[in-house]
Parts: sequence; structure tokens; C-alpha cells
Amino acid sequence: MSAFQANSQLILALSKGRIFEDTLPLLEAAGITVTENPETSRKLILSTNDPDVRVIIVRATDVPTYVQHGAADFGVAGKDVLLEHGGEGLYQPIDLHIAACRMSVAVRNGFDYETAVRQGARLRVATKFVETAREHFAKKGVHVDLIKLYGSMELAPLVGLSDAIVDVVSTGNTLRANDLKEVEAIMDISSRLIVNQAALKIKRARLQPIIEAFERASKK
Repeated sequence: MSAFQANSQLILALSKGRIFEDTLPLLEAAGITVTENPETSRKLILSTNDPDVRVIIVRATDVPTYVQHGAADFGVAGKDVLLEHGGEGLYQPIDLHIAACRMSVAVRNGFDYETAVRQGARLRVATKFVETAREHFAKKGVHVDLIKLYGSMELAPLVGLSDAIVDVVSTGNTLRANDLKEVEAIMDISSRLIVNQAALKIKRARLQPIIEAFERASKK
């Protein structure tokens, strides 16, 4: 456990944006209010109304790593991120049913994905979710060359880098704005509460009421 974490203080790892906003009501159900807004503050460690609870702001893909290694006691991460991470060293007690979206295959308009798959074409697929994409296409028996990207996924088919992309889709507006279409849904995605296994033992008295409050609130 890090020096930052050495006392009884609880550290919650969150990412900016939708997960942060959707987690606020769950925290409030546990009597915790974040007193600073990460969208207007440059701080990466945010205080709350509870002096023993602080929130750290990290990239969504880094939340499981911070929790796994004990730099945070608990966090909220999407199923997509957890599948790529592997979930090692993490207790995942609750599907919070927040930040819902889906993992999908998309191609540019005019590309005949169904025929390409049926004829056994080897597809170039751009994604940051390499493990999820590999497993999906392996189950379908589709041969793919996976291209790892970290952002601007929609650009890849437009400039000829890939035939398809695998990415999370919410409204589909970004796909349509870039002349792409969703052709296959891989799985539904929502965010889960994740807890460091050592922290759960050492700080159970503090963590358990929060976990239970999150669970009750997520079912409403």
C-alpha cells in the first residue's frame, strides 16, 4: 500500500466525463459529496465532504491499474476496460448499470461487411480493444489483422487504414457524422464497481457501507 494510502483514508479512482457524472448520485447515496468539479478544476485529487474520502481523476483505461496496485482503494470502470485489463487483483462486486453503451463493429458506408465475412475475406480492424476484438472474430471464424489505435477510431476506415473498427457506441451520432455505420453489436457495456482486494480486508469497515449504498442505489 502506498504512502499516499497508508492511513484509513479511502481513495476512489474515477475518470472524467460520463462515468464521473453517473457516479455522483451513487456517492450521494453513501453520504459522500465531491466538492470540486474535474471539468473546471485542474486538480487530479479532489476532496469530498468526508475528510477521509478523496477522489483521484485518471484516464478511464488506467482506473483498474490504480485499484489493482493499491494506489486507489476502489474505483468505477467500464466492462470494456475491465475486459482489456483482465481484472487481475480486483474484486468486482456490483454492476452499477451506469454509462451504458455497447461494443460494436462499424464500417464506412458502402463497405459490404456481410459479404466480406461470408466470403472469408481477411479484414483489417482498428481498435483499442484488441483482446475483445480478437476473441469476437475468432469465435466467428473471421480472419483479421488488428491495428491498435488509442483514439479517433472513426478516421481509420475513411483513410484506408482499416476495413472496420471495433469501438464503444452510445448514440451512434459520431459514426453517422463520419459516414460510418454500425454492422454488428458485440456486447452491452456498463460500468462496475471495482475494489482492491487488500483494501477490502484492511478497510472493510469503511468500504462495506459504501459498497452496500452503491448496490442499493444502482437498483433504483
